[in-house]
Amino acid sequence: MSISFDDALGLSPYAMQLKLDRAEVISSNLANVDTPGYLARDLDYSAVMASVASSFDQGDNVSAPSSEDLLYRVPYQTSQDGNTVELQVEQGKFAQNAVSFDTSVTFLNQTFKGLKTAIEGS
Repeated sequence: MSISFDDALGLSPYAMQLKLDRAEVISSNLANVDTPGYLARDLDYSAVMASVASSFDQGDNVSAPSSEDLLYRVPYQTSQDGNTVELQVEQGKFAQNAVSFDTSVTFLNQTFKGLKTAIEGS
């Protein structure tokens, strides 16, 4: 009997990749905090993961998020130069995403330990 890593790992690898992609988007926002006219972007993690889960369940190929999945962030406070990046908001979103990524890594490590135990025995 063979082990299917897709079945064993489920959506975890896709969730981690999505969190990496989101970190890049937020990093770009942070890098452009002083760029006039820059519009902050973000991924709707829940919506993209719902789409990934639907594709995964139907056995379709799961693709990486595209630029269509990126949304513009609405600022709490408008700036005169048209930049919508708010440093504190972006830092908070980045930290939240990092903690979520760390949790996913821990979960994936536990899954691999379980697979190793299943293969080798206790």
